[in-house]
Amino acid sequence: MLLAIQKAIEVRLKSILMKKCLIILVVLAPQVLLSQTRKITFPDVPGYHTLVCDLHQHTVFSDGSVWPDIRVREAILDGVDAISLTEHIEYQPHKADIPHPDRNRSFEVAKEYAKDKDLIIIHGAEITRSMPPGHANAIFIKDANKLIIDDPIAAYREANAQGAFVFWNHPHWPRQKPDGIAALTEMHKTLISEGLLHGIEVVNENTYSDEALTLAQENNLTIMGTSDIHGLVDWLFDIPGGGHRPVTLVFANERTEDAIKEALKARRTVAWFKNNLIGNESELGPLLKSCLEIGEAHYLDETSVLVAEIKNNSDARFVLRNSSKYTFHLNTDIIEVPPQSSIELRIKTKEKLASVELNFEVLNAITSPGNHPEIILEFEINQD
Repeated sequence: MLLAIQKAIEVRLKSILMKKCLIILVVLAPQVLLSQTRKITFPDVPGYHTLVCDLHQHTVFSDGSVWPDIRVREAILDGVDAISLTEHIEYQPHKADIPHPDRNRSFEVAKEYAKDKDLIIIHGAEITRSMPPGHANAIFIKDANKLIIDDPIAAYREANAQGAFVFWNHPHWPRQKPDGIAALTEMHKTLISEGLLHGIEVVNENTYSDEALTLAQENNLTIMGTSDIHGLVDWLFDIPGGGHRPVTLVFANERTEDAIKEALKARRTVAWFKNNLIGNESELGPLLKSCLEIGEAHYLDETSVLVAEIKNNSDARFVLRNSSKYTFHLNTDIIEVPPQSSIELRIKTKEKLASVELNFEVLNAITSPGNHPEIILEFEINQD
């Protein structure tokens, strides 16, 4: 009798444990899957490492909703190489609940939390003024408290005296530009002419500005893309649903803070935003060549239809328009190459060739307003 009771108890315990394990798997599986797939990955380019940077973020130390450690954890999940917590210098809506006379505190908390983690924390702050000049991030600073200055130009000068890289935040923000069009004021022209302003956000959060891209290219400003996150990146950018935070891809000599600063000053950046790559041809060209490469190519049996593979080494889903003289057997002139994957094309070459050159317009890449770069893929054909 006792043995039967003992066996019944064991069966019951096993059933309970199995149910608990199933619940844990159901709850954790999506998180495990996200941790494996959400990391932002782009290949290096010749001579440089491609570093993923998000250099405009907020926490409860200004007007954000989270403690700095959450920003660190999010960045690690997303495979980000460097972040900057750019708290508002002048705008402190939480000061009644979280008083902190030291404007460096957010950076210090994040730095401490990330000390044993593979993440670069860059010291930054947001100079928060009405227009002009609006808002600007100063990163690579030494002391945010010294930026508390009434005269805005004096604040920019102090940031530069600390060795900062300064970029104009959301120049198309409707609260400061009701028409949504980024445009230089006389004060901005002064800041640029004096070398006090170095970059401009072409992408901020969920917004993009053609006009800001034009300003960047006309005034030799670094192209920036940032999340400007205040809440949770998963919520704002629907990362569980396949979205991604906007970032700046920085092409640096090495994976260090100094190398990132040098690259930003040299304008070696591309913004990644809603699956679009935005940058100058000098940076986009090498990146596209590293992202897209050819695989095997051979003719189909006794035909003149070429079977060719295109590989995508990045997290971007490339949308390509065929601009070559050949047509395809399985596709229209628009093809998509999924991230971290490959596709097979069947190309009608009319005769068997030793090599084939395909030209594509990359529709999800932008070199200037309304303009998309071209990429050439040349297939050497296996004759065996």
